[in-house]
Amino acid sequence: MDPHNDDTSSLPACALVGAGRLGTALAAALRAAGVRVKGPLGRGADGGGAGVVVLCVPETEIERAGAAVAPGPLVGHCSGALGLEVLGGHEGFSLHPLMTVTREGADFAGAGAAVDGTSERAVATATSLAEAVGLRPVRIAPEDRAAYHAAASIASNFLVTLQAAAERLAATTGAERDLFVPLVRATVENWAALGAEQALTGPVARGDEATVARQRAAIEGRAPELLPLFDALADATRKMVEVPA
Repeated sequence: MDPHNDDTSSLPACALVGAGRLGTALAAALRAAGVRVKGPLGRGADGGGAGVVVLCVPETEIERAGAAVAPGPLVGHCSGALGLEVLGGHEGFSLHPLMTVTREGADFAGAGAAVDGTSERAVATATSLAEAVGLRPVRIAPEDRAAYHAAASIASNFLVTLQAAAERLAATTGAERDLFVPLVRATVENWAALGAEQALTGPVARGDEATVARQRAAIEGRAPELLPLFDALADATRKMVEVPA
């Protein structure tokens, strides 16, 4: 039994539909927690014999996958952006792990999770499933889900895009990615502990526009395709610290 949740006996058998990264990782985590799991099953599975069916499929496939599930079980999806209307007439829930899942899997322990449901029973089930794998569930209202999901994309997806830009520019100097890894990790840890304003360092935060100008000139000469991104980020940083250009 997994120490995250010592009482998974009340959870019914769960069928997971979708054998991609999330479905595979979530099935493994639930099994490790002592939950009875069927799958991950292929798309189109009806979830027969399960009290809960969790759809771990792309957002464009949720409605179709939900329609294939026979009436009876609770049906949930794992989208962070969509509401519950895509589940049709099923009593249902949403459970979105706020964690990146790669081909190597994921460690859900300690991560957040957005949950919601069409009934209190559905919300309770989503909450129990999240807690079983060590997630920290928070109920996110339907009208807030798109904003919540956008925040997640900025925090995770766009961070990778930003690091790719840094890596591309660094390569012009002969510096490799691993040289910057401790800096990135420390920055994220400082942001987590202190918040954005207190964690921010660098020339914009100091009001050193001469250095910013030299940086911009270097980017223009070496990777001009990155200039719009650099300018947008510098402007946003100035606004955060109220430093005039």
